[in-house]
Amino acid sequence: MSLSITGTGAVTPSGWGVAAMMAALESGTIAPLSEIERPLDGGVVSTKVLRVPQDNSAVPKFARLRRASPISKFAAAATMEALGPDRVAASIAGELRVGVIFTLTNGCVNYSNRFFGEVLADPSVASPILFPETVFNAPSSHLSAMIGGRSPNDTLVTDGTGFFTGIDLAAEWLLRGDVDGCVVVASEELDWLSAEALLHYSRSYVPAEGAGAIYLEKSDAGPLLLRLPDPVSFSSLSRSEAAVRIRELVAAGNDGSTLWVDGTIGNSRIDAAEESAWSSWTGPRLSPRRVLGESMGASSALQFVAAVEAVKSGAHPQAVITAVGGNQQAAGALIG
Repeated sequence: MSLSITGTGAVTPSGWGVAAMMAALESGTIAPLSEIERPLDGGVVSTKVLRVPQDNSAVPKFARLRRASPISKFAAAATMEALGPDRVAASIAGELRVGVIFTLTNGCVNYSNRFFGEVLADPSVASPILFPETVFNAPSSHLSAMIGGRSPNDTLVTDGTGFFTGIDLAAEWLLRGDVDGCVVVASEELDWLSAEALLHYSRSYVPAEGAGAIYLEKSDAGPLLLRLPDPVSFSSLSRSEAAVRIRELVAAGNDGSTLWVDGTIGNSRIDAAEESAWSSWTGPRLSPRRVLGESMGASSALQFVAAVEAVKSGAHPQAVITAVGGNQQAAGALIG
């Protein structure tokens, strides 16, 4: 059965929408850095980050999003772009069964910070309105409500390769007939805790936020999902061995025309496993994280969106997407 990617959506530090992201990747233009400050008794700790530009007009108009945190607003915008107005209308009317799979690593940290800050300061005034927005599946709940969803909805908390697992689950739902189509979306927001924590792994990371989404259905209308091997766990193999195994399983042709969309950030230590596994690659290559920053769970989603757009444009007949996660697995896929 043919599984096709017929919609994409993105929110990045380069702007709201896939077009803004692709323009940044094509030019290599990195968005202006901003700072997150953490107050201390003796001053402040400042961390440079890549933030999504504020644009209230880009956020879908939906009552539940008024008090939602940025992670939900990013996810909603990417999802609506990937689905398009016709599919949204059909879903709300009950004419299209759209599944929702949301993947993330970091989660709803903004409202968690605010809520637990209130608890520590004075438990009697901690806002119960904020608490629902602190849980991992808050964004996916908003998404299903927004499209009038009556179909399965799931949230996967994983490392930076979780988007591949989300696509695998979507394929299972489609092949089993549980849904007519499935939107897979990953989103992340920033606060000082996540930004500073990321830099403990490498000072080369540029913490970022944003969202990426794809719409998957049974058709031949868009780039096909040609190969999606099971991710290779680090439980029995090293990161380097897992990266090599993924290259073998994806079996992308090094023919000079297939595009490789990698998960590297430009740091030799962090990138070593992926660079070594693909050291013989001679074809075209795209490294979205070096332009868009490290948005944790959303980064591999943005890689996937970039690959789909490159194939849709006719620039490349196929694209292979790979990522080596932080602590769980290595993953890859081939589209074309």
